[in-house]
Amino acid sequence: MSTPAAPTALRKTALNDMHRNMRAKMVDFGGWDMPVEYSGLIAEHLAVRTGVGLFDVSHMGDIQLRGPGSLDAVQHICMNDASRLEVGQAHYSAMLYPQGTFVDDVIVHKFSDNDYLIVINAGTREKDFQWIRSHAQPFHCHANDFSDYYTQLAIQGPRAAETLQKLTATDLSTIRNYRFTWGTVCGLANTLIARTGYTGEDGFEIYVPSDTPTSERVWNEVLEAGREFGILPCGLGARNTLRLESAMALYGHEISEEINVFEAGLDRYCKLEKGDFVGSEGLFKVQSEGGPKRKLVGLEVIERGIARDGYPVLDLDKNPVGYITSGSPAPFLKKNIALAYVPVELAVSGSELYVEIRNNPVKAQIVPTPFYRRPQKQS
Repeated sequence: MSTPAAPTALRKTALNDMHRNMRAKMVDFGGWDMPVEYSGLIAEHLAVRTGVGLFDVSHMGDIQLRGPGSLDAVQHICMNDASRLEVGQAHYSAMLYPQGTFVDDVIVHKFSDNDYLIVINAGTREKDFQWIRSHAQPFHCHANDFSDYYTQLAIQGPRAAETLQKLTATDLSTIRNYRFTWGTVCGLANTLIARTGYTGEDGFEIYVPSDTPTSERVWNEVLEAGREFGILPCGLGARNTLRLESAMALYGHEISEEINVFEAGLDRYCKLEKGDFVGSEGLFKVQSEGGPKRKLVGLEVIERGIARDGYPVLDLDKNPVGYITSGSPAPFLKKNIALAYVPVELAVSGSELYVEIRNNPVKAQIVPTPFYRRPQKQS
């Protein structure tokens, strides 16, 4: 009789004790013990939309490619065109399987001509690092996993810049969207400051040493700096509803090893013209066969009901035609929204479908995405 395998211990960020002391509700997220909410999902969501919120995103992975062949490696591994990046610039990209489906979506940062940082998702960290290392091997560069060296904090919302500006002499107004620099933050020299995020709002992500005393000190100083703006610590629950309102993809939902770039509607980030890369041949094959057969669409539920992840989507004759990838009430928009895969011929803005909710067909309408766009700043 075999002994059952012991459960794998959850990984913890340097701020785990802090989250627990703040009475956060903790959950297993991709093998990590992470806060899902503190004061409540709706309050945290609205703080980010109207003021500022603080997230611990230290579970994300940080892979550095360094060496004279690092650009060639990034170009081979990722679908966007990193040759267009300037030093101090980042962009959204993805790593693909040969058939054009997703290993993971990533953010690529250009530190120098020979030095790139690829930020990867938490739940796929080990898989992603092995993928990067094996595919970078033919090129003259080294792949190193520095994920555990840094605590990554996301300061997000219309008051994010004012909050962080109190803690650094670096002029944050000079950092444009998807740009980054190094500066002193909370007395820590050479801190990476990136104008990036996963909420649809303006915001910054900072990378500080991952020892617990430093991480807790910076966390507390950010909360104090944002107090006048109503800052709230925010969990993964609000992070999910914020990214859903902004129609940002989540691995395992809108993108996966079963879903290709065209289906996900992310081909604007895929530069097939740059030359061969892992997945390009598969995508050309999809094009040659007439393009994708299904498409990701936004849905607004117009009858009473909430479309949850995995619920079936039905046509007007109530035949199953697709499924919900992500669905939730939208706290800021005060609507029930969802993202779903449906056949291309049904993916027409303004048309109606049904979502099967607890065995009942509930009417929904296809609407443009993103559901939410942040207001443009007045000049």
